[in-house]
Amino acid sequence: MEELVPIIADCKDDRYAQLYPQLKSLVEGESDDIANMANISAALHATFGFWWTGFYRVIGDELILGPFQGHVACCRIAYGRGVCGTAWREQQTQVVEDVELFPGHIACSSASRSEIVVPVWRAGVIVGVLDIDSQHLATFDSTDKEWLERIVSLLDK
Repeated sequence: MEELVPIIADCKDDRYAQLYPQLKSLVEGESDDIANMANISAALHATFGFWWTGFYRVIGDELILGPFQGHVACCRIAYGRGVCGTAWREQQTQVVEDVELFPGHIACSSASRSEIVVPVWRAGVIVGVLDIDSQHLATFDSTDKEWLERIVSLLDK
């Protein structure tokens, strides 16, 4: 099993730039979605110290909890509900600076203050979402959006 190289960069963009080739290498050698989602979640969580990092998979008409790092989470999310369901419905990344101001936010943890949700595409169809929560307001920005969209695109194979 390949060890990830420790990420020591101070800048968020630099940390993503160092992490991306490691994730690409891990994912290229594995065909199982669950294994790849688990490694991506673990690596992002360890690198950035987010409150919660994980995936929800589209199964039927709802999102079902997949591999994650962090505290226990909601198991099922309806289409269009909360930040995750909204990302699925609108087919685009959702960056939420303050979850308390997001209409219909699902509070799996009261400690979550900001969130980013990135759709996972396969052959032009959303098959899941990457959901990351922070304990701090306005944690996520265009840098996270750009890099996380690039990271989840590794699953489109």
